[in-house]
Amino acid sequence: MEMNREKLCTNKADVSSESAYHCSACHDDEEWSSTSRGRAKSRSLSASPALGSTKEFRRTRSLHGPCPVTTFGPKACMLQNPKTIMHIQDPASQRLTWNKPPKSILVIKKIRDASLLQPFKELCVYLTEENNMIVYVEKKVLEDPAIANDDNFGPVKKKFCTFREDYDDISNQIDFIICLGGDGTLLYASSLFQGSVPPVMAFHLGSLGFLTPFNFENFQSQVTQVIEGNAALVLRSRLKVKVVKENREKTTIQNGIEENGVVSTNIEKEVGKQIMQYQVLNEVVVDRGPSSYLSNVDVFLDGHLITTVQGDGVIVSTPTGSTAYAAAAGASMIHPNVPAIMITPICPHSLSFRPIVVPAGVELKIMLSPDARNTAWVSFDGRKRQEICHGDSISITTSCYPLPSICFRDPVSDWFESLAECLHWNVRKKQNNFTVEE
Repeated sequence: MEMNREKLCTNKADVSSESAYHCSACHDDEEWSSTSRGRAKSRSLSASPALGSTKEFRRTRSLHGPCPVTTFGPKACMLQNPKTIMHIQDPASQRLTWNKPPKSILVIKKIRDASLLQPFKELCVYLTEENNMIVYVEKKVLEDPAIANDDNFGPVKKKFCTFREDYDDISNQIDFIICLGGDGTLLYASSLFQGSVPPVMAFHLGSLGFLTPFNFENFQSQVTQVIEGNAALVLRSRLKVKVVKENREKTTIQNGIEENGVVSTNIEKEVGKQIMQYQVLNEVVVDRGPSSYLSNVDVFLDGHLITTVQGDGVIVSTPTGSTAYAAAAGASMIHPNVPAIMITPICPHSLSFRPIVVPAGVELKIMLSPDARNTAWVSFDGRKRQEICHGDSISITTSCYPLPSICFRDPVSDWFESLAECLHWNVRKKQNNFTVEE
């Protein structure tokens, strides 16, 4: 989805000029440069084009990453705030609005969880019969015997639109997403949309629930309020990941499935290379896999080697993922509105290797060190796990397609409440105060 071009007007005579800036990260023809600094050469934002020039040129990513797309799915967008200054605003001022009333809703239910059957049925009946909406459900959800054999639910089930993961593309058909389950349902929703993501409303019906702020008791009023618009919103940044592999064996691709049965996402073929791209909400994990040797991978930032990781591996996470695996590995926790990428080692064989935070928008590249004893393994939000060999590379930067997560109150209150409720952050018995005599 292309963003509107920002015209550069140096004077009134230049208003009609064709020169314009636009973010290369927001376009499908974005190039991953292999120059010495890892960026394509371009003119600075502060530089003015030569008079009379009609050439279009692109800007590089800013320190705060590419400008995020503020349209979510076919009908949702960010409510414009006239008080916004330089794209930096109070997180609590981010509000959802609709260009048109939402009509199609994707309901994501945690598989093989009997406790979710009744909430799922109640929600679907409410959406189809009372709100007259089109409900999309994954086909394997309806294959559950408790749903397939329920005759009372049959009339509602016939109205569903079904899809299959990795086979059916529903990215342009969904206006709104509702998740029933734990944090994994939100990660799964993110994986279904490799471009613009519709607004997501997540109900806490799982185990942890750090990313699912809504309770299901009053779901009717809460869903109605979101459909009417003006709900609080937090844009959870995602990582755009490109894996480049050397072709070491001949495979045939049919419908996105290799001969060995592994499903691949967005596969492109080059001479001697295989390229795969992913949108990641939590983290990219590179580890040593089943090998008993230390991992030995090189980490580059904008083309410069910054360190070699010797240990169990390395985690590259978003602020949303900073409270997941990265937190368990000793990293700090970052609010999702902070534009950043976190690099966290896993059990490093070095006392001084501390987690670091780098600006959003930089380009990281991870490769096996030339003298590494073994290969490495990589996974994306715990999925698509695959082996990385010598000559392969993993390129990571900030995606311009964030995941718009609807808040129960506001981004700040929801986040600190999740820290307290789910992780028991800074919970301890309070110290007694002094009595008057003391």
